[in-house]
This record gives sequence, C-alpha cells and structure tokens, in this order.
Amino acid sequence: MNRTLNLVLAGITSFGLTFSAHAEDYITLASTTSTENSGLFGSILPKFEDATGIEVRVVAVGTGQAFEIARRGDADSLLVHDTAGEQRFVENGFASERADVMYNDFVLIGPADDPANIRKAQSAAEAFAAIAKAEALFASRGDDSGTNRAELRLWENAGVEPDGDWYRELGSGMGQTLNTAAAMDAYVMSDRATWVAFENPQNLKLLFSGDRSMFNQYGSLLLSEEKHPHLKHDLAKQWHNWLISEDGQQAIADFKVDGQQLFFPNAK
Repeated sequence: MNRTLNLVLAGITSFGLTFSAHAEDYITLASTTSTENSGLFGSILPKFEDATGIEVRVVAVGTGQAFEIARRGDADSLLVHDTAGEQRFVENGFASERADVMYNDFVLIGPADDPANIRKAQSAAEAFAAIAKAEALFASRGDDSGTNRAELRLWENAGVEPDGDWYRELGSGMGQTLNTAAAMDAYVMSDRATWVAFENPQNLKLLFSGDRSMFNQYGSLLLSEEKHPHLKHDLAKQWHNWLISEDGQQAIADFKVDGQQLFFPNAK
C-alpha cells in the first residue's frame, strides 16, 4: 500500500512539475492593434511556438499604451511602430536593445466621392491640408497609438492644427476606427495591413498613398533587466532574435491577405 501510494504521489509530483514548467513557457508581448487586426500574429506565432515551444500572449493596444505597459514591467517584450518613441525608450533605460523588424505604409482612406479631392494631391501634406480646408469629416484614432502619432505629425507637416466638428477623435483601435469611419463616411488614416484585412469598407476607398512621410516602421525591443528583473528575459530574447532571424523574416514575408503581402521584413 505504501509503495503504491508513493508511486501515485511521485506521479502527481512529476505531473505537477511538468505542468508548472510548461505554464512558464510563455511571454506577454505588448504590441499594436495593427499587427493583431491584420492577422499577422495569427500567421507567425504558431511558427515561432513550433520552433521554440514558447507561447506568445499578445496584448494588442495602441503604441503609447504598449510603452506604458512595458514601462510598468507588465510585459516581457515590445513590438511597436514609433521609431522616435522607441529610441527614447532605450535612451531612458527602459529597454536595452531595439531592432528594425518590418515595415509597410500608412494610407488615407475616404468616401468614394472624395469631397476634399485628395486623389489629386501631390503629397501627404497637400492631402491633409485639403481635408482641413474642406472641413470634411475625419475619424482620428485619438489614442496615442503609433498611427495616431504619425497622423498628428502629418497634420503638423501640413501646417494644420485639426479642430472643430469635422475632426472626430475616437480613442479606439484601428479596426474600430475604420468601422466608425465607414459608418460616418469619413476620411481616416490607417496602416495598409489593417485596411487590406478590413471587411466592412462600405463606401470607403483607398484615395492616397505613396508619400515617403507615410512610411511605417516596426521595431522590437528587449526590455531592461535592471529595471525589471522579474521579466522572462531569456524567453523574450528568443522571440526578439527569431523575429530578426532568417526564419522570422521569412514568416513575415509569407503572410499575405488575398495574395497581397502586408509587411515587408527589413531586419539589418
């Protein structure tokens, strides 16, 4: 009886240790709504997990919120798209390393009849100025995301301080903002990946793109071991290194929606 009981207890203990170890084989990644809404993570995370056995649990928020989550030590890794903000994050000691991972671009979406006539704009600044001059409805994320930060820089480049009833700050993610813009028949700026994957365009069309100022770079950051020693730095480094490895870069390149590549790997 005692021998049997000991074997049972040993099995339970062994199972418990195995379960606990498995439960720890994950990281929390603070990232953007664009990487989630586009379907990118649904495509590449299984490949990373198959290669390493590490699960990645994504918290998809605006870039500003992602920075704050990482700053508090509530995420193990960070993948965002605000290069200037990322560099400051490193300079301020919250991250030890930053690497380019991939890029795409921002696009201007609007009503098919294009009341501000931005189809004929020669630059992003001209397109934004035309929207302001026409006081055409514009839906802004208004959430301190990487897209929102880029949008505000583009208004500044156009010499416009957006204000008034025509400019609607929503405080929502990219997918929800596109849904609201479609319902309002409003102009909106989106990352190309989320727009291509968006399934409810209604009367909205892609009206302007291609300006160099609308380049959209994504970066991965290794968080500070000194500030947050409790984080899973070893596992996070495996994720970071995989993203910029040949396998990770190929996985990003292979992700397509309706045959269209949405992110372009550019790790150095």
